[in-house]
Amino acid sequence: MTPRIKICGITNLADARLAVELGADALGFIFYRPSKRYMPVAEAVKICKALPPFVTKVGVFVNESAVGIATVIEACRLDAVQLHGEESPVFCRQLQLPVKIIKAIRMRDVDSLRSAAEYDVDALLIDTYTVEQRGGTGQTFDWTLARQAKTLLRPPIILSGGLTPENVDAAIRQSEPFAVDVASGVEIEPGRKDPEKLRRFFKACRQN
Repeated sequence: MTPRIKICGITNLADARLAVELGADALGFIFYRPSKRYMPVAEAVKICKALPPFVTKVGVFVNESAVGIATVIEACRLDAVQLHGEESPVFCRQLQLPVKIIKAIRMRDVDSLRSAAEYDVDALLIDTYTVEQRGGTGQTFDWTLARQAKTLLRPPIILSGGLTPENVDAAIRQSEPFAVDVASGVEIEPGRKDPEKLRRFFKACRQN
């Protein structure tokens, strides 16, 4: 089965429109100020309003308060949130949000899978662990862990971490995820997508 495709780190309308034209199922907007792909809410609102229907708008947050998340959801009319910090299973359970919740798990080893099992969310995004960054690292991890995650964990698995047009086909074959998520692997520079890399990424995903 061809996985769904999420293009993350969208910062401008041209990139958003091209991703949608190529068949993106979801677009990610990062509301974490330290990120190189940080998107001010006011600018995200403009892009979200210009998107056609049936494209999932995902807000990415890191250790944000429930009130802060809810405020951005309402302003941008988001369809899902991706929690990329140390949000606990209890915090995720207690969130009363009108959208789907995706919890990002930064993979070190099998123990990361055990901790992921505690989350009752709509999907788990499996990403590369680094000390310096939260996503957008351009680094891969052991994809066999993602395959184990699909077997051991209840929520659908979204594969992220260092995906590129060159390796995404192999990553999909090894891990068989519900969806793939890419940011740095299709960029010219942080926050600016490369049209040719985007096209090749979508083509590679559809080989499965």
